[in-house]
Amino acid sequence: MPDLDRSRAWLLTVDGAPQSYVDLDDPAHLEFEYARRIAHVLDLTADPGVPLDVLHLGGGALTLPRYLVATRPGSHQMVIEADRGLLELVAEYLPLPSGTGVTVRPEDARRALEAVPEGSADVIVADVFGGSRVPAQLTSVEYARAAARALRPGGRYTANLADGAPFAFLRSQLATYRTVFAHLALIAEPSVLRGRRFGNAVLVASQSELPVAALARRTAADAFPARVEHGEALERFTGGATPVRDEEATPSPEPPSGAFSVG
Repeated sequence: MPDLDRSRAWLLTVDGAPQSYVDLDDPAHLEFEYARRIAHVLDLTADPGVPLDVLHLGGGALTLPRYLVATRPGSHQMVIEADRGLLELVAEYLPLPSGTGVTVRPEDARRALEAVPEGSADVIVADVFGGSRVPAQLTSVEYARAAARALRPGGRYTANLADGAPFAFLRSQLATYRTVFAHLALIAEPSVLRGRRFGNAVLVASQSELPVAALARRTAADAFPARVEHGEALERFTGGATPVRDEEATPSPEPPSGAFSVG
């Protein structure tokens, strides 16, 4: 769907739910709030303009890979996207320019993650949804360990998740990543964290201390301000949730009707 307010901008929807937004003339423009929050993590991973090695699990219309091409030229990016039809659609209508350093592979995200070399990524960006739900195989301790193995020392894992009160899924994910990573943060709008509505939450995990103060300043200044929870506040939010193993993993909850739909 074209954006009538921006001449070469497009909204990609899957089954009526917004999936990606791309402005071909301005790839640094990020329309979706969760994408901006992940971009803040990317911006704070290294000094401005320094190239990064990034593994993207879930590609969509390649919004964040395009953002990094624009903001950190010379970055090496691997995009894993299982939906071949989606990749063909994007390649035909929203092609990447040549020489971007972005490689796109039609593979299963879990299998691809487990196959990448140890310590090969500065950042892993996970934005994988089967329909409107995070697949079960991407929610377990075993998966989190695979992500930690793929990261360099000081590397960061960030994921787009979605949940609503009473947050059984989100809390279980925090408990899961807490078993593997030394530092966690969660970025979400206050209305989501208070349980007033179903929405996105961006998880950030690392073995090194996270720049939570800088993240908080940036997310608070967004058009839709968000809060960064970490430390004791995040422990209280997690509560008594237990880590999830492969054998008991389930997909994220189905969003309520109309939660993310357009049109």
